[in-house]
Amino acid sequence: MNKVKVLLGPLYPVVSAAVVFIVLFTISRLGLSLWQIDRVNDVQGWGNIFLGGLRVDVSSVCYLLVLPALLSALFSGDHLIGRCWHMILRLWLTAGLWLVVYMEVATVPFIQEYDLRPNRLFIEYLIYPKEVFGMLWSGYKLELLIGLITSVLTIFIGWRWSKKLVTGLVFPRWYWRPVIAVAVVALGVMGARSSFEHRPMNPAMVAFSSDPLMNDFALNSSYSVIFAAKQMGSEASAFQFYPKMAKNKIIEEVKASMNVEPQDFVPGDRPTLARHQAQYQGKPKNIVILLLESHGAQFVSRLGGINASPNIDRLIDEGWAFTRMYATGTRSVRGIEAVTTGFTPTPARAVVKLGKSQTNFFTIADLLKKRGYHTQFIYGGESHFDNMKSFFLGNGFVDMQDFPTFKSPEFVGSWGASDTDLYKKADEQFTQLDAQGKPFFSLVFSSSNHTPYEFPDSPFELYNQPKNTQENAVKYADYALGQFVKKAKQSPYWNDTIFVAVADHDARTSGNLPVPIGHFKIPAIIFGGGIEHRLDDRLVSQIDLPPTLLSLAGITSVNPMVGNDMTKTVPVGKQRALMQRDKNFGWMTADNQVVVIRPEQGITTYQYDPKHDTLTDHPVADSIVERAHAYAMWGSLAFQDNYYQAQDDYHESQH
Repeated sequence: MNKVKVLLGPLYPVVSAAVVFIVLFTISRLGLSLWQIDRVNDVQGWGNIFLGGLRVDVSSVCYLLVLPALLSALFSGDHLIGRCWHMILRLWLTAGLWLVVYMEVATVPFIQEYDLRPNRLFIEYLIYPKEVFGMLWSGYKLELLIGLITSVLTIFIGWRWSKKLVTGLVFPRWYWRPVIAVAVVALGVMGARSSFEHRPMNPAMVAFSSDPLMNDFALNSSYSVIFAAKQMGSEASAFQFYPKMAKNKIIEEVKASMNVEPQDFVPGDRPTLARHQAQYQGKPKNIVILLLESHGAQFVSRLGGINASPNIDRLIDEGWAFTRMYATGTRSVRGIEAVTTGFTPTPARAVVKLGKSQTNFFTIADLLKKRGYHTQFIYGGESHFDNMKSFFLGNGFVDMQDFPTFKSPEFVGSWGASDTDLYKKADEQFTQLDAQGKPFFSLVFSSSNHTPYEFPDSPFELYNQPKNTQENAVKYADYALGQFVKKAKQSPYWNDTIFVAVADHDARTSGNLPVPIGHFKIPAIIFGGGIEHRLDDRLVSQIDLPPTLLSLAGITSVNPMVGNDMTKTVPVGKQRALMQRDKNFGWMTADNQVVVIRPEQGITTYQYDPKHDTLTDHPVADSIVERAHAYAMWGSLAFQDNYYQAQDDYHESQH
């Protein structure tokens, strides 16, 4: 031990603490896994839980200790500054030990109550200490006593232990200290990020199961709570930024805007929960959403753009094409939010990335899973990107077909396997599932049309030179889509499947307009067996796609979605597009009247000219402004008050 102490010098206390913390995390994880051994065995999760857990623990310890390691390298010594720093270091290590131990001890009762590790609820309870302490004192006296005893013992032991750690240290010469400091910071940052990819460590990177608790076992509770706290900072609410509106008025306006008969609303505490009758009454069909990265209408000649998407043009002439489809946002997660949940956009980040919606949030995947569908996500990249994997596995998706599942892809770029490989994988999956007689729902997300625009050489004429331009990437993505459609038409699953090809958002949402409406226009075509050609010029939002797909697939259900089922007649007054650009909310009516709501600037109204993509100041009826205002507030209200929870709707839908 003395040799180790001499070797590590001033870093000895920090390294020792890191080892102890990781051991404590591992012992706790082992205990939890043995406690829930049946669930761990059901998902074959031992390897994922402990290997993923070690990765999370190393990241957690690096975040906690990189700063004291840096300061120890610079200031530890037998002089006054060194002794002062050692006192601070002891406080830091003791507090760190208490955090690790206390959070792991608190984990068991939290799991018993919520079937998850401590998360945002743990933090929210701290906001109401009086009420929460009263609840704990009434029903959890033993747990409170254990927590108190654990805290006192941990602090007592930690303080004495920390004294031993800082005693008898060996210190380097002054000229080595900057070198050690730089090395410590480099190693600490790499360990904390735990990745050389686009995003640092996050829970989605170690998620592996559709059982949220098993994914939580790969975390530790300190990390879980701190990550939740960080996410809560992203949960901006419309009530913070937009003019006030009464809750009952918001609900009244949203319900009145829905194309639903009054008797179809379900009484209860979720205002928009309603029964939706499917238009198709035959054997339920498969549903496939082909989500096209950054493929705005500006790249589609049939929608007024450049001639870079000949296969989408061909689909427009064959399938049910919406010529006035608008995205809800400017990020992929916003598009995913719209097409899988039907949730309206908010000033916050999309629900895919928010802590509160990681489980028990309504998605059509969850609805379809409960109807016996195989639900999957197919993506050429890493599905943990943008927290997709965690959100999907927690909300109805059971099968992640991402980059690690691709066998010998033909081309791999910065974002993973090419679109050609993606659609090959999709066809293989659909063929296999069809042969097994399993109905399926699949979200297939392309990625080749993304900087740095890498794609394989393909037998099509480039739009421009050099090769790696956005226009050429668009044309390649379109080519790959066209090849897939050609193959799908000859497949056994074609007649039993409803497909939609839709962009997640446009490529560049730029310009000086508060909401650049032209950059929200995207292609969307429904096709497959039994879909007749139709050019539909009604105004449509991405949130209208999920209810429409369910209707075409023969899925009658009770759900909270507010979008229109486009298989039905939708009155002109109920056609609208919702658009969120950062914290600016836009609402457009079928006759191109526009309401924009901005933080600190209130509500402004315009007339939109689609030909020139301009907004002109123009008065709009109060009734339209009120409805737009209500929708700007609705998503935040629904999120805050849990109006969008998943539910077992199968039996309800039979009434």
